[in-house]
Amino acid sequence: MTRAAWPAAAVVLALVPLGLSRYVTTTLTEILIYAIFAMSLDLLVGYTGLVSLGHAAFFGIAAYTVGLLSAHGATALALTLPAGVAAGAAAALLVGVFALRAAGVYFLMLTLAFAQMAFAVAHQWAGVTGGTNGLAGIARPAVPGLDLGPPVPFYYLVFILFVAAAWLLRRIAASPFGAALVGIRENEARMRAMGFDTFRLKLGAFVIAGAAAGLSGVLFAYYNGFVSPDVLYWTSSGQVLIMVLLGGAGTLAGPALGAGVVLVLQNLASSYTARWTLILGAAFILVVLAAPRGLVGLLTGRWARSS
Repeated sequence: MTRAAWPAAAVVLALVPLGLSRYVTTTLTEILIYAIFAMSLDLLVGYTGLVSLGHAAFFGIAAYTVGLLSAHGATALALTLPAGVAAGAAAALLVGVFALRAAGVYFLMLTLAFAQMAFAVAHQWAGVTGGTNGLAGIARPAVPGLDLGPPVPFYYLVFILFVAAAWLLRRIAASPFGAALVGIRENEARMRAMGFDTFRLKLGAFVIAGAAAGLSGVLFAYYNGFVSPDVLYWTSSGQVLIMVLLGGAGTLAGPALGAGVVLVLQNLASSYTARWTLILGAAFILVVLAAPRGLVGLLTGRWARSS
């Protein structure tokens, strides 16, 4: 995506809720939340070459953090947002210290194992997490002088945080640190031979990705008003990985676009058939075959040919 496309997309997203229905505003809110989630995973998959099947752990831990704080009467955004982001980052640091010592499929399996451990804790520690019933009644965040309960004000909160997250992740990807991550993706052994501490670089990327996933988890808890162990399950990680690959890994804009496509397809297909997962799977296969670099790669390729 060109530099001009980002501001243009931001302007459109800022204006869309003003003239559309409550349903569209709510759907866009969910898309932006998952766009942050997908972009956070893309920092690992697309830039660092680390395919994780446990990324939902950081998303879910942050969501549960907000749910537990809300259950104890803490709803101030200035408290819950940093707490959720910190919980996601801390969990990523703990997992990364162990998982990043492995590579390839072993790394993938370790991240999956840690996520399943988090799922098991949420599922069985009913006295704290609510068990299979989860935590319900999570109130929208409290901001002095502003009611975030209605869909439009809450949408703009999510929109502002989405823009901030996208800007920050884009700056990170364009920095020398981001270039070092791409170097690790391309040839980690050569990066080590050049004197780079690749473990610390990967751990830094892992923690940043966990913090961004935590941000999306906080917003999801407020959006849904409910959190259950399902947000920690491996299928949640698989869904966001599909968003990244469908949109185009290593682009940031691609995962955001992929989040929108997956959620819109899911909503449309599920309204017509209970077998909507087959439709989503078929669409994913077609995109992979027709556009190996994802939807963004397909669009930019056509734009280059037309110009």
